[in-house]
Amino acid sequence: MMNSTVLVVIILGGIACFLALFLSFVPITLWISAIAANVKVSIFNLIGMRLRRVAPKKILLPLIKATKAGLDISVNELEAHYLAGGNVDQVVDALIAAHRADFQLPFERAAAIDLAGRDVLEAVKMSVNPRVIETPNVSGVAKDGIELLAKARVTVRANLDRLIGGAGEATVLARVAEGIVTTVGTSISHKEVLENPDAISKTVLAKGLDAGTAFEILSIDIADVDVGRNIGAQLQTLQAEADKNIAQAKAEERRAMAVAKEQEMRAAVVEAEAEIPRAMAVAFREGKLGVMDYYDMQNIISDTKMRESISKVSKNKNENNSYKTSKDMKE
Repeated sequence: MMNSTVLVVIILGGIACFLALFLSFVPITLWISAIAANVKVSIFNLIGMRLRRVAPKKILLPLIKATKAGLDISVNELEAHYLAGGNVDQVVDALIAAHRADFQLPFERAAAIDLAGRDVLEAVKMSVNPRVIETPNVSGVAKDGIELLAKARVTVRANLDRLIGGAGEATVLARVAEGIVTTVGTSISHKEVLENPDAISKTVLAKGLDAGTAFEILSIDIADVDVGRNIGAQLQTLQAEADKNIAQAKAEERRAMAVAKEQEMRAAVVEAEAEIPRAMAVAFREGKLGVMDYYDMQNIISDTKMRESISKVSKNKNENNSYKTSKDMKE
């Protein structure tokens, strides 16, 4: 009796351990929920998910949601997307949104968009409900030199076929800004743009700026056009200032050349004056110049210096008298 009781206890303990291990390894509640939602999944599939390190909750709950929405998605597709690092729940939500909007979106494309790093649910919403993106103030200069600041509102819709590998919003805004600058720059006068701002929209749309992007441009509306600076006048002012600086530089160059020439001539005069004593000595030795001639020449030099000193003194007196006269008149 003792041995049989111990054996029964051991068997019951083994069964309890097996059940505990089985329940912890296999999510029975999820399996029951799947069966109640008419989702075909077996216990062996759940065990396989555990062995492949796939969270059954991440697969069964989106699968139940997709089945209830009327989508035909298999467990293997969701599990493969999960193992690839994708967001299964977001992909299923995007497929349900596209199905409700009567928009054809295959599971493979939605999974590819998600794996590419894009928000597939946001892309589906944007394809159904277009979004308006606004450009900053774009500066353009007309041919008359007047700057115009234009702001545009671009209505875009996501293009799911080009979402993978297509350029983003920044490229669309850059192309629109380029179109605005081109349209304003080719205008004869800024008044033409102010009178017909829709010309910018027509020019930009005609260029097909959405090519190669993940969006489709539906419309471009010019929200605001402001008159900016007079760029032409500023450029002319800068050019005049540059011409003035060049003229001043050339004048300074000529002045420096004149000063150098004057100094060169003064040096030549000093050099010539240095030859006078030598010539006089040669004249004395050769007898061509007498003592009396030398004295006469010295008297002439002294007389010249005296005249120069007298003229300087009279000049200073005249300046002082004129200064006193002007001072007296002011007083």
